[in-house]
Order: sequence, then C-alpha cells, then structure tokens
Amino acid sequence: MRDLDLREILDLDRAHVWHPYGPMPGRQEPLVVEEASGVRLRIAGVGDVVDGMSSWWSAIHGYNHPVLNEAARDQLGRMSHVMFGGLTHEPAVRLAKRLVDLTPAGLEHVFLSDSGSVSVEVAVKMCLQYWRSVGRPEKQRMLTWRGGYHGDTWQPMAVCDPQGGMHSLWQGVLPQQVFADLPPAGFDAYDDAYAEHLHDVIGRHAHELAGVIVEPVVQGAGGMRFHSPRYLRALREACDAHGVLLVFDEIATGFGRTGALFAADHAAVTPDVMCLGKSLTGGYLTMAATLCTPRVADGIARGEVPVLAHGPTFMGNPLAAAVASASIDLLLGQDWQTEVKRIETGLRAALAPAAELPYVRDVRVLGALGVVQLDHQVDMEAATRAAVGAGVWLRPFRDLIYTMPPFITGDDDVARIGRAVCAAARASGEARA
Repeated sequence: MRDLDLREILDLDRAHVWHPYGPMPGRQEPLVVEEASGVRLRIAGVGDVVDGMSSWWSAIHGYNHPVLNEAARDQLGRMSHVMFGGLTHEPAVRLAKRLVDLTPAGLEHVFLSDSGSVSVEVAVKMCLQYWRSVGRPEKQRMLTWRGGYHGDTWQPMAVCDPQGGMHSLWQGVLPQQVFADLPPAGFDAYDDAYAEHLHDVIGRHAHELAGVIVEPVVQGAGGMRFHSPRYLRALREACDAHGVLLVFDEIATGFGRTGALFAADHAAVTPDVMCLGKSLTGGYLTMAATLCTPRVADGIARGEVPVLAHGPTFMGNPLAAAVASASIDLLLGQDWQTEVKRIETGLRAALAPAAELPYVRDVRVLGALGVVQLDHQVDMEAATRAAVGAGVWLRPFRDLIYTMPPFITGDDDVARIGRAVCAAARASGEARA
C-alpha cells in the first residue's frame, strides 16, 4: 500500500477516527506524528518537538529505545500471543515474580490484564467477590475520596469524583459509592482532623463497604493534586479497624514517577490490592496488573464460585510481558531516583516564572511531574499552539497545564518544557482576556 499524504491522513481521520474525549467528527485538527525517538516527536509540517507527556505518562524511557526494541524483536521471534486459559509461559511468569518482588511486601498474586481501567475493574471485582465468598454479601459499596480518577469503564467511573470529574453524565446510572471529603492539598501538609474524618466515614459505612480505593500521593486526571503520604497510613489503620479492604490505584504513580518506586512506598503501607499500568511496559504496549494479598485470593477461593470470573482475551500477552520485564530491568539498572530528582529540580526552576502570571492559581512539582493550575478553563487551541511553537508537546485539560516528561529528558529539554508550559499559560490567559 502506498503511503498516505498529510491531507489524506487528516481527511480520513476526521471522517472515521473517534479520538479520546472528543466529538465525532473532531472540531480541531490533530497533529500528525511521523516518528518518535528519544524524547522527541516528529510532527508533520512542524518538525521535532519535545514530548512533555510521556504519551499519557507511560513512555518513561522515551521512544524507540534499543533495549525495549530488542526485547520486542526477540519475543516476536518466539511467540507474540497465546491464550492464558489453561496455558502459561515464561514472560508472564517472570513478570509476575518481578512485580511481587518490587511492590510492597504481602502482595503475592498477580492478575494481568490489558489496560489500567480494566485493572481497576478487576480490583473492585476482587473486593466484592471476597466479601461474598466469606459470607458478607451486603458489603458491596466502595469508598473513595473526592477529586479522584480511576478510568473510563464502568466500575472505575463509579469511583471517580461524580461532581468535578468527567463522568457526571452517568450519575444515577452508575453504582452509588461513598465519598469522603477531598484530601488537603500538599505533599507535606497533614491535618489530624482530616485523618479523623477518614476514620469516621469508613467506620460509619463499614457494614456496607467492600473496599476503599484511592490514588496514593497524587490524584491524576481528577486534578493533579498532591496529598500527604500519612493519609495512606490513616486509611490502612481505619480499614484494618473496621474490616474493609484497601486498594491503591498506582496506574499513574507506579515505577518512579513521584520519586519513590511506588507511591505507597512514601508511607511504607501495603494495600490489600494494587493496580498497575501505564509505565509497566515503558509505553510500548498496553498491559496492566492487579496484585492482591493471599488473604484476598484465599477468601475468593472459599466461595461458592471459587474462581475470579474474569478473563481478558489478551491476558498475559507474552509480547507485552517480555517488554514489561525489559522496561523494569532498564529502570532498575540505572540510578532512576537521581534522574527523577534531577527532573524535579529542573521543573521547579523552569515553572517558577508561571507563579508570577496573574491568571495562575498554583504551581506544584513532585518527582517528574509539574503542574500549573490556572484560574480558568484552559483555552486548548491557544495553549497547544503556544506550546508547540515553543517546541514542546503538551496536552492540558480542565484548568491544568502540566507535564510528565520521560525520565531520560535532559536538563535543556526540561527547561524547554518549562518555557512551553509558561507560554501555554500566558496564551490561555490572553485568549480568555
């Protein structure tokens, strides 16, 4: 087949391709990526731009990495896929063992799936089925705090913030969950009264709660808010005291993004269930994992239906599993903590000028994550045009212009990203004015 020219690509895209969080047909013409290598995307008609998003936080090693390329080629020569029902294979077994070794102690069982949202579906199903299996079927609601985001499939939508989130359309249709207040903002900010609030709301609803699910330390697409790791300990204590399972959604925070390998490590807390995704394969292939403790697995096994009734077609995909193991080896084979700290330092300096802009409400940085929060909804067209003009790809949303660059991003490119974020904030403010 011949290559399509740029106009053909855009025309066919508009006619047939439904993009995430967009109308059909689209109202804005997307940029066309021709190649990706290192931290750069080659945009048709624009040239090379620095990727400030790690492809929605997944490409922590950048693009076209020789180690991950070789892992994919080697596995392709052996086996790209085989069903996981009744069969197993080395890539999946090796990956599962690696995840058990790396995650907080006590998480010993791994259920592999093909997206982060599905991993949350599985986590919720584990909690519900556990209590049914041990004779407490009335425990069928989940509790979370406001400001969260856990994905776009059914159960994940139910535990996203129903007011400020993206899924308010489905109120009254989704399962009705229990919501605690928004956690106080700030990694170093801790309020005893809020910890008491968590204990109180969990205690009052314990008779009907199957589990508590939160994004530890960083709330991602719900608002890019940071909170104290000490609240994770408060949740663990409250769940233990009241007989409720605890779930950590580490899809966005896992594999070093916050400066710890997993956000739970900031608090030295082990949840009963943990969800992983995004960076798991270094952004090469879609794969996710739900880990649980023996208590959860043994409880399910004692039930009338002693199996976890979930089986994605591409569960345990050997190609994705092989690349995931290679990505983890690549991460741990370097001083990733120093690299993330270097990016954190660079982002603090590069984003500082944004705090002086009159329409900026807050600037915050944690690990390889920088956020500029505006006092208005981002003008997407103006902000994107300004960022690309500054040589950087960003994808703002709501009132946020943020960046999660690959861990290999050099100091000059971190500074460039900071300038682009500031330019996008100025452009959005000026468009609003």
